[in-house]
Amino acid sequence: MGYEREREVAIEAVCEAAQLCMAVRESMVTALEKDDRSPVTVADFGSQALVCRRLKAAFPNDPIVGEEDASDLRRAEQAEMRAAVCRFVNAHAMADEKAVCGWIDEGNGQVAERFWTLDPIDGTKGFLRGDQYVVALALIDRGVVQVAAIACPALPVNMDELDGDCGLLFVAVRGEGAKARPLSGGEMHDVRVADSGNAKAWRFAESVEASHGDHDAQSAIARAVGIKSPSLRMDSQAKYGAVSRGDAALYLRLPSPKYPDYREKIWDHAAGSLIVEEAGGCVTDMYGKPLDFATAALMEDNRGVIVSAGDIHDEVIAALNRN
Repeated sequence: MGYEREREVAIEAVCEAAQLCMAVRESMVTALEKDDRSPVTVADFGSQALVCRRLKAAFPNDPIVGEEDASDLRRAEQAEMRAAVCRFVNAHAMADEKAVCGWIDEGNGQVAERFWTLDPIDGTKGFLRGDQYVVALALIDRGVVQVAAIACPALPVNMDELDGDCGLLFVAVRGEGAKARPLSGGEMHDVRVADSGNAKAWRFAESVEASHGDHDAQSAIARAVGIKSPSLRMDSQAKYGAVSRGDAALYLRLPSPKYPDYREKIWDHAAGSLIVEEAGGCVTDMYGKPLDFATAALMEDNRGVIVSAGDIHDEVIAALNRN
């Protein structure tokens, strides 16, 4: 089964959402706190509205499992934020507040045989402090991630030129390899994970937030497999992009001892996992099990995430088993 139309729509959706996010970040960013104390911004809501709008227009029968919903936004005391969301959305698609909130709530779908999963801003804290964030979208069909698109507005086009141009789009269709191009446009080019002889890439990536992993354990595992360079700390699935194009050989996300019952969410990993796999890498949980994107929004049967260039994956799992 081909996924050319799905790929095309996914690219259009994340690129449009990324434009909205960049516009919001250039303005005074408004955020509120959700029940789990995590922040949500005008850009989170606006990004989800635009992506869901495009997906529902193209694939009306496909459920969308997204991170946000409009319940908080509809509260009377959020009138100013609601107006701001509509203002930024209307730069791309004219609609009133009711329609915009309706688009956001299209992301309240359930896991099905075929569905999309969306993180409208993966890395909201990074977005707020001017660091990395992404718009991540994936199509899961019959239990398998088939299409992925990730827009990374703040990721340097060349990691050796951190002050250079930023903004990358990563795209993958299962069986067709992973590709990237600048968000500003241009030709797609293939991306491949680093080989074991690439000393520059012999480092590992991890989250900035201490609550998103176990930094001490992650450093110990990296040393155990021979990685001695300081970690590349980045918010969001930009870390998957870094591994896919050889900026790092490993991305570790081990459970934080402060949150032993935490389970990963599918929208935080589905798109990135396919990008890395199609670039020649490997993605599993910390026990070597495939990540389960087909059962529920929470990956109850998986613990931790290991993302590698491939040839060190078994060694990482073995090091984890020894500890």
